[in-house]
Amino acid sequence: MLHRLRARLGYALARRLFRWSWWVRQPRGWRWLEGRFARMASLGDVGAQSFYGHILLFRGQGLGAREEGVRLLRLAAEGGDGKAAYQLGLLSLAGDARQASDASEAARWWALASAAGHPWPRGAWPNSIEMAPRGCRPMPSGRRAWPRGRRHSGSRPTTSRYR
Repeated sequence: MLHRLRARLGYALARRLFRWSWWVRQPRGWRWLEGRFARMASLGDVGAQSFYGHILLFRGQGLGAREEGVRLLRLAAEGGDGKAAYQLGLLSLAGDARQASDASEAARWWALASAAGHPWPRGAWPNSIEMAPRGCRPMPSGRRAWPRGRRHSGSRPTTSRYR
């Protein structure tokens, strides 16, 4: 009982200190923050699992940290966290060196994210029959699967204003 209370208070303080970049840059401070995040995630808190899983996935050092991040995100998604489920859908669709891309697995995670109330999976569904994985319906016609926006290809524009 006292252990859980201490973990919750430490986690709340760590989340507040995480906003201060000078604290995060200190190696001793970062180790303390990681300890609080890991302790709360190991106690089964879905929000802490999602938060620490995202940190390990995107900022962790090495393959072990990435795998631990994916494991924590999977636990959080199965616990009802929409953001973690959406991220797992993106990871499943992208694949990696050890695992091929799996569109049906991505659709399953996005369905979980949508059921949890996450707004983005509705825009991630494929919008044509050819792109839809087996067993998934395409988006209704008239909706774009990906939002419009400027494409940044890194090259210079073909027209110059100085001609």
